[in-house]
Amino acid sequence: MFNVIPFLLLFPPFLMFNVIPFLLLFPPFLMFNVIPFLLLFTPFLMFNVIPFPLLSQQRSPGKVLFDLVCVHLNLAEGDYFGLEYQDQRKMTVWLDLLKPTLKQIRRPKNTILRFVVKFFPPDHTQLLEELTRYLFALQIKRDLACGRLICNDTSAALMVSHIIQSEIGDFDETQSWQHLLHNKYLPDQDAIRDKITDCHRKHVGQTPAESDYQLLEIARRLEMYGVRLHPAKDREGTKLSLAVAHIGVLVFQGYTKINAFNWSKVRKLSFKRKRFLIKLRADPAQSAHHDTLEFAMASRDCCKVFWKICVEYHAFFRLFEEPKPKPKPILFTRGSSFRFSGRTQKQIIDYVKDSELKKLPFERKHSKILSHSGMPPQSSSFRSQVPKEVTPGSEDSPAGSPRVVINGAGDPGPSPEGRHLPPLTSPLLTDAGCVRNDDEEEARRKKFPTDKAYFIAKELLTTERTYLNDLQVITQAFHGAAGKDEAFPDSVKNLISASYDPVHRFHQDFLKEVEQRLAQWEGRSNAHIKGDYQRIGDILLKNIQGLRQLTVHLQKHSECLVELERVCRSSRKAEAVCRDFEQQRVCYLPLNIFLLRPLHRLLHYKLILERLCKHYPPTHEDFRDCRATLADISEMVLQLQGTMMKMENFQKLLELKKDLTGIDNLAIPGREFIRLGCLSKLSGKGLQQRMFFLFSDSLVYTSRGMTPSNQFKVHGQLPLYGMTIRESEEEWGVPHSFTLFGPRQSVVVAASCASEMERWVEDIRMAIDLAEQSSSPDADLLPTGLSDHSEWLMSELESEEELCGSRSSLERQGHRGNTTVHVCWHRNTSVSMVDFSVAVENQLSGNLLRKFKNSNGWQKLWVVFTNFSLFFYKSHQDDYPLASLPLLGYSVTVPAESENIHKDYVFKLHFKSHVYYFRSESEYAFERWMEVIRSATCSASRPAPSTRKELY
Repeated sequence: MFNVIPFLLLFPPFLMFNVIPFLLLFPPFLMFNVIPFLLLFTPFLMFNVIPFPLLSQQRSPGKVLFDLVCVHLNLAEGDYFGLEYQDQRKMTVWLDLLKPTLKQIRRPKNTILRFVVKFFPPDHTQLLEELTRYLFALQIKRDLACGRLICNDTSAALMVSHIIQSEIGDFDETQSWQHLLHNKYLPDQDAIRDKITDCHRKHVGQTPAESDYQLLEIARRLEMYGVRLHPAKDREGTKLSLAVAHIGVLVFQGYTKINAFNWSKVRKLSFKRKRFLIKLRADPAQSAHHDTLEFAMASRDCCKVFWKICVEYHAFFRLFEEPKPKPKPILFTRGSSFRFSGRTQKQIIDYVKDSELKKLPFERKHSKILSHSGMPPQSSSFRSQVPKEVTPGSEDSPAGSPRVVINGAGDPGPSPEGRHLPPLTSPLLTDAGCVRNDDEEEARRKKFPTDKAYFIAKELLTTERTYLNDLQVITQAFHGAAGKDEAFPDSVKNLISASYDPVHRFHQDFLKEVEQRLAQWEGRSNAHIKGDYQRIGDILLKNIQGLRQLTVHLQKHSECLVELERVCRSSRKAEAVCRDFEQQRVCYLPLNIFLLRPLHRLLHYKLILERLCKHYPPTHEDFRDCRATLADISEMVLQLQGTMMKMENFQKLLELKKDLTGIDNLAIPGREFIRLGCLSKLSGKGLQQRMFFLFSDSLVYTSRGMTPSNQFKVHGQLPLYGMTIRESEEEWGVPHSFTLFGPRQSVVVAASCASEMERWVEDIRMAIDLAEQSSSPDADLLPTGLSDHSEWLMSELESEEELCGSRSSLERQGHRGNTTVHVCWHRNTSVSMVDFSVAVENQLSGNLLRKFKNSNGWQKLWVVFTNFSLFFYKSHQDDYPLASLPLLGYSVTVPAESENIHKDYVFKLHFKSHVYYFRSESEYAFERWMEVIRSATCSASRPAPSTRKELY
């Protein structure tokens, strides 16, 4: 029979009691029992009397209760959350959605269920609804307040300032100060109160949804984001903590992460009594590889609890769909039958994107910006009211911190005054930032505009994101590294900050405007707002005119490059700071390249505008703005072109200096770099591979050394003044060979193919002409006065071990193993300064689907093409690339019919046995990727600079 059994929703003393009637169908022997469940939810359920019509039986699984909570909240992405409670052992565990609730909660009168975030994705842009992001923001707020989210004062102050902005709106000194006095967001809040108010001043005009986004953007970069520590010890008895995240199992010492075991490297996770075991896949590169790692935890129960969490995290982030239950054994069971229950992250994203759910407005009752009066009257019947959030309670979990919920996504309702919110409430489009193995891109693509102008504008957006990240390498990462070292001169730090910070701030606002316009163009945000948003010229015109005001800062960038080199040359400590910074993963290119990025970006704007003007007919409403913008940017490029070309040459000389040993005075005034690459040099031991460097005054030849950074050791130089060149294939019987006749010596070299020989001969003849015109024909690069004849002696003394080492795998090299010089060495090819100049123009970013030769699925990645390489990220928000693929020597083609790639817009990259397939989202994107990649591969003919004069 049916019974109405009151379940008491008990909150801490500062909250009120609620009586929530649960309708349950129990057997007769439970008919007169009153079973109180003490449920502690997050503040958004705080003051509501919620009828849960739970028609079930005694064995109702936990999923029934959890689903009712999500339905009550109208939460489409509820699978990121879970219900946790303390069991009879005083351990915090998750409610198992497959097991009956009453069998898990043995003492219902003393049990508190908390609705909290369970799975923390690596990128909050994967949360597609505003309500979900809002609830995640509440979780961050609680973790900060209880001291679980450890971070420095600057990050803490900035996060609290965004929380306050979402609660009380724009900064008002009296109101903000009073609000901080009466609300505690941090354990040591008073110590950084001034920092919080200073940060709050900068958020004027920021909506609550944008504050949530900014809060999560900061939080996700913290090492302790989403981390729940489980105490353990290693084999030596050292106290550690284990945690699990989307990438795998983490090991912490204190609050510092000391190791991470990626899911791809983990073969098996298990536990035996109180020992937690991680079995790794064999690594052939490590001779002393340990197959199994062992950690001791407090008890078997602790081991099992952590093991369950790992199983669920792995399934949620790595599997395509919920794992199917194993068949029950007939006679006996072995091991745990526990499995993950619920949708995986991929299923959630697909469901939200494809179902086109009706996004109902919700109210932030903890925010004074949106009042209840602005809500539609009917919304309260099916959407929970989000009440004012209060200070976290004092009740602690076994780990020492109380748990709370957090979430956010969806479109907010109208404001109290009836005004519409800004067109885009979250400053990021939701189609990026997710690593996914699927084939759903075609359905998604059909929802986007088909106009070519849209795809050109989208290229502006994607490359602007990469450009802003590159600026942050200078303004944030390098500034932080240099600021920690007192030996680094303040004058240089101040010069760099004064020159780059204004540019960085400008492009932050510019990117936000472009993202808003693209979202409107796609019709995915605030479609009710009237206006023609299928254009980009008006935004470009306004911002390029604003960028012209920063020309004085752009002109300072060359001075920054020169000053930085001067300091590194005069101070070993400053040089060590720069060298150490270049070893960091965030510095994925040589440091000096980042310093020139603002000048290069002007060229990209010019090329994008040229494509827009070529596409639009003169009668199009966007044509006039685009043409006016093109005129402005062309004037800026012309004004800075001379500086740009000189600085590119100077930067290339500085970069080559790091790859060479034996040369101290490479970057001297008047010297220009022309070409580098591999040639075979004929000596007494036959043809030997050498790396040649051609400058405007000399030709230097080297072999790859055995130094820790694998620098190239200089063997000698050939002055170009008075040199002549002659093809000599017939004379020596060596294909593609030619002889260089100098005043004191002749050298015979051979190229790898006819086209390579043609390029070398052409450039050497041009360099000879430059040397003849030079006023200093006797320039010497070698400080030791090494003569040309001594190289013959050095080549004879070269050991076989060194020659074998020089042919080692590119993948085994250190951080500098994939510089252009090393890639040319291993791929037996060459590049010129003209190629580098073209590469500066041909930069591209965007999402691509990647597939390996023998794999079945496609993996979605954020891909950046720059400096002759592809860099792969999970999303554009990542600080550093996961991997890179140097393209010199590769060929780019379209897959043949026999390869069975039955997809549109696919191109193929291949070098010897290495084959990769990439899918783009549109015909325009496909053509652009093919165009820029051809500029970096040996299969393409040598391109000429489109809008720039050659350097020579």
